Amino acid sequence: MNDKLLLATSNQGKVSEYRTLLKEIPLRLVTPAELGITTVVEEVGQSLEENARLKAVALAAESGLVALADDSGLEVDALGGEPGPLSARYAGEGASDRDRVNYLLSRLKDVPWEKRTACFRCVIALATPAGDVKTCSGECRGFIAFEPKGEHGFGYDPIFYLPAFKKTMAELPPEIKNRISHRGRAARKVYRLLTRKPFNLLKG
Repeated sequence: MNDKLLLATSNQGKVSEYRTLLKEIPLRLVTPAELGITTVVEEVGQSLEENARLKAVALAAESGLVALADDSGLEVDALGGEPGPLSARYAGEGASDRDRVNYLLSRLKDVPWEKRTACFRCVIALATPAGDVKTCSGECRGFIAFEPKGEHGFGYDPIFYLPAFKKTMAELPPEIKNRISHRGRAARKVYRLLTRKPFNLLKG
């Protein structure tokens, strides 16, 4: 196994979180930009797992490294599970995090608190250059707040409210978010895969 792990994302929020979540693995985390890779993999899958696999397999093949890709989504019960795999594009192509948050809140403007339940889901795919793939998933349940609060995190974090903490995800210190978040839970499973000796994605 090469001494590098490619984080198949250009999302700096994700890169920062993975550098923390996987800091104990015996590999150097690198990004496509650091390797001069400009390939953009279209997320055309019908599920989080399909999208994560597409990105990981494509970047592993191009880089010759084991690649890690995730797809994360917010599933809002009152919206029938939307935005789900479309979370990053929910307010249209080129929309900002603020645009997406405001659009989601507009869809929920008449929904009472008790019906604003939601789930953050994350699927991480690890792929080898040969095309072997393993996936790990994690989830975190909460509510959609009526307005954004908090300066940490990214995406929908400012409106994802966690009753146990009485705060939104964006109000939590990063170390707590990483412990309880959907991405943190999936990453801990990935950590166990990457530190298993000998490393073999097909094992288990």
